[in-house]
Amino acid sequence: MDNEEIFDEEDFPILVLVDEEGEEHEFELLSELEVEEQNYRVLVPLEQEESEEETEVEVVILKVVYDEEGNEFLSDIEDDEEWEKVADAWQEQVDEEEI
Repeated sequence: MDNEEIFDEEDFPILVLVDEEGEEHEFELLSELEVEEQNYRVLVPLEQEESEEETEVEVVILKVVYDEEGNEFLSDIEDDEEWEKVADAWQEQVDEEEI
């Protein structure tokens, strides 16, 4: 799925993520980014989106990682330098797409 494909759709794909406590959380997938050969997903929590009206919505950016068996997982970005690069790439995409 490329970035243009995501932004051209009316409805964004919904992802259900399970946290450490086993609770499910729904997110809309806004975009996928590739920075230095690493993939990231830009998500918006559905609970937040439903509770706020036309205000600035906080996005969550998670790193795509794989386990030994090739299963895909989403992980927090823990390195500050990596976070800055990914946040800059997202901001650049927002500016270009006027999201």
